[in-house]
Amino acid sequence: MRGELMLNGAVRRIEGPLLYVQRGAQVGLNEAVEILGVTGAPRVGRIAALDDASMIIEVLESTTGLGLEDTRIRLKAEPLRFSVGPGLLGRVFNSVGQPLDGGPPIPAAQRMRIDGLAINPTARALPRDFIETSISTIDLMNSLVRGQKLPLFSCGGLPHDRLATQIAQRARLRGKAAGQFAIVFVGIGVPHDTAEAFRLAMESSGALEHTVMFLNRADEPSTQRLLTPRYALTAAEYLAFTEGRHVLVILTDMTNYCEALREVSASHGEIPSRKGYPGYMYSDLASLYERAGCIKGLPGTLTQLPILTMPGEDIGHPIPDLTGYITEGQIVLARDLDHKGVYPPVAVLPSLSRLMDAGTGKGYTHRDHPNLAHQLFAGYARATRVRVLASVMGQEGLSETDRRYLEFGDAFEHKLVSQDGPRTLEESMDVGWRLLRLLPEAELSRLSDEQIAQHIRRETADA
Repeated sequence: MRGELMLNGAVRRIEGPLLYVQRGAQVGLNEAVEILGVTGAPRVGRIAALDDASMIIEVLESTTGLGLEDTRIRLKAEPLRFSVGPGLLGRVFNSVGQPLDGGPPIPAAQRMRIDGLAINPTARALPRDFIETSISTIDLMNSLVRGQKLPLFSCGGLPHDRLATQIAQRARLRGKAAGQFAIVFVGIGVPHDTAEAFRLAMESSGALEHTVMFLNRADEPSTQRLLTPRYALTAAEYLAFTEGRHVLVILTDMTNYCEALREVSASHGEIPSRKGYPGYMYSDLASLYERAGCIKGLPGTLTQLPILTMPGEDIGHPIPDLTGYITEGQIVLARDLDHKGVYPPVAVLPSLSRLMDAGTGKGYTHRDHPNLAHQLFAGYARATRVRVLASVMGQEGLSETDRRYLEFGDAFEHKLVSQDGPRTLEESMDVGWRLLRLLPEAELSRLSDEQIAQHIRRETADA
């Protein structure tokens, strides 16, 4: 392997975060470089494009003060790497893995490539078991399974940052594996006050002890925004597949990541695709999301909960559209529920966890959990249709059964979807059983006779 090389006087043009450099050595795409100006510390960069005569270097810090004649470039002869080790938990890092908390650098047990390594599909194991988030509409209705990637689709102005913080504070494993749980929390393109609020919330709750935080602020270069999730996922892979932990990665906001991808692509002069985003955005997002999963023979798992705001509240926009193709379901936040004062405003009907059946039921959560969730979903779907009917003909023209569904729909939103504090799965199930007692027993077609006798008739008689 070749060693480091220094290029002097090779910079031909500087445009924003990009250096256009005369190629004076054999280099590879995405190799790390150091940029040295007349003053200041070396700046980190990477080779973003090249041809036979020239190359483009993305500078991951400000280019202020760099000149054409006096800028030197040190070629590192390796891709960008992140030094990881046993001291990761409890630390706060910036976009490129440098400590923000005033602590020392991490003693390196390994130096891992930030772009990760492709996982052989035959080495993947089916995600199993359950992560309890304390949110009823997720735990009960759209369960998060270890090794899954389950995005949360939000809109501007909805409380997704608050929800992300609460999940990070309260998420846990059940049973013997509880002590092997860890969180990697990633803020991408967030304002300074939001970044500080994230940090303080984790510190004050004590959750920072089993959390690693990566905070990319809105005023930092867009090139750094593209690297933040890669550094964070590298830390998560170390915790999961080297230390054997079950890691939940929360990324907010992936829309900021995609906007940075569009900005950097335009600065390279690349031909845009849908709505100005680069044509390779699908594969770029896949390179992040597909780092989640379970690997045969390794004890840990890596689960992702990416959060994105849908531009124009359009679920067909390229960002949520491509995310939906890659991931295994979605949790959708609704503005109409937020206007009703429902928190968290999770829209149950368009939400889906495709791997829920693999991690719930007997041996994982509770044997009655799947049937209860299916019956609640069916009941709420019917209540939504009855609401439309009532808006046309009035409640007076409804049957008694339909009026009971209207009552059920309102109670479902204000007693199950809305919650003042954290709930265990058992508490969420208790709320679900109480709601189903509002419906005629003949309508509970997704429950077994035994479940009806145990949870509906007996409790109704006791009441």
